[in-house]
Amino acid sequence: MAMNITFQIGALAGTPIQAESITSASTGSDSSAAAAAWKTPIPSIRCKIIKPEMLEQKSQPTSPCRSPILSGNNGIRPDLSVACRAFAAETLEFMTLDESKAAEEEKMYKEGKTEKEKGVPVYVMMPLDSVTMGNTLNRKKAMNASLQALKSAGVEGLMVDVWWGLVERDAPGVYNWGGYTELLEMAKRHGLKVQAVMSFHQCGGNVGDSCTIPLPKWAVEEIDKDQDLAYTDQWGRRNYEYISLGCDTLPVLKGRTPVQCYSDFMRAFRDNFKHLLGDTIVEIQVGMGPAGELRYPSYPEQNGTWRFPGIGAFQCYDKYMMSSLKAAAEAAGKPEWGSTGPTDAGEYNNWPEDTQFFRKEGGGWTSPYGEFFLTWYSQMLLDHGERILSSAKATFENIGVKISVKIAGIHWHYGTRSHAPELTAGYYNTRFRDGYLPIARMLARHGAIFNFTCIEMRDHEQPQDALC
Repeated sequence: MAMNITFQIGALAGTPIQAESITSASTGSDSSAAAAAWKTPIPSIRCKIIKPEMLEQKSQPTSPCRSPILSGNNGIRPDLSVACRAFAAETLEFMTLDESKAAEEEKMYKEGKTEKEKGVPVYVMMPLDSVTMGNTLNRKKAMNASLQALKSAGVEGLMVDVWWGLVERDAPGVYNWGGYTELLEMAKRHGLKVQAVMSFHQCGGNVGDSCTIPLPKWAVEEIDKDQDLAYTDQWGRRNYEYISLGCDTLPVLKGRTPVQCYSDFMRAFRDNFKHLLGDTIVEIQVGMGPAGELRYPSYPEQNGTWRFPGIGAFQCYDKYMMSSLKAAAEAAGKPEWGSTGPTDAGEYNNWPEDTQFFRKEGGGWTSPYGEFFLTWYSQMLLDHGERILSSAKATFENIGVKISVKIAGIHWHYGTRSHAPELTAGYYNTRFRDGYLPIARMLARHGAIFNFTCIEMRDHEQPQDALC
């Protein structure tokens, strides 16, 4: 009803209620009984209460606070008289509570506090060359001023690439944390949290790479001696961005396996920065491939090899990967499948329908051989992730940091049946198969965060014919 509660009670009593002030109270037993009887409609009334200072003085509405004396002597039913008093008393209580809450909220706002944290914490990615090749902090004064500005703007923290090629550059097992010590201590002074990226890849040659930081000098020397340590395509091109996962468990790096090198690096980081872990350093993102992503370097931009939206190329032609393929084919009872990868999958800049392997009708990707190859190729990537995550979990367990892994958002040609660019990158995801569920399950086993790139992009921002 449109009438206020005072007039509703008056109507029920059959007697008009005069506008007077309340000056008496009923007995305790009557008040409690009446309050119980009138609690039901109160919540909807409470939300209509307006602070006195917000009212216009020239037009003050009738308020329950100004209800008249109600008693049996003025012809109004005694139970309704008690109800009015109870309602008026409870409304005053609500107003007091609301005003008190509003004052508290205003105080919290002024102090920059919230009763419960809301929204998404923002982390700002630091420049890739924040630490110089000489292991010092780059542009130190400007960096300090920038961190202070970020903190003032309400930023939660920073994401920092910790480059293997810088820290362990000169000799195996010799770590120089110089510039990173300065940067992390600076972040702590400004009250900023840090997501540290264990970057075991080369910087340079990928989208957004603004500088060049190669793999450690001694590791590059080993690759120069045995180029099959590098990912290789069917035309013999070698890729020095990341050491081939085909030799993960072989002691090819001065007596250590690549996975042992990554494990030793993470342990050295933990031991050197243990006083910051869990407080300043809150997350460790573990690099697992080119651009730090769990994938093959199937679309290298360096030297113009690949251009968007080309399908890319399989990276399984080094001798270590081919040895694994041969063993898998023999185990499957198809030794003839182990001599090479697909030979009809086109080139880096082809589109799916340009190739026999990826075309939608009768493409090799749907054949028994295609299914065998893609299963092996993607499983090798999963096993690589499993090995490094197992080590990362053992290194950083129970010290208050999260572990995350970056998965590439390969969006082009997603509208086709074969999803060729995802397949060459190692994600066996097609229109008929979910290739990300096995990755998610692998990460879940280790309690790792699934960090998916390109999630902020929109279809209309890309060329329509690329079917992103």
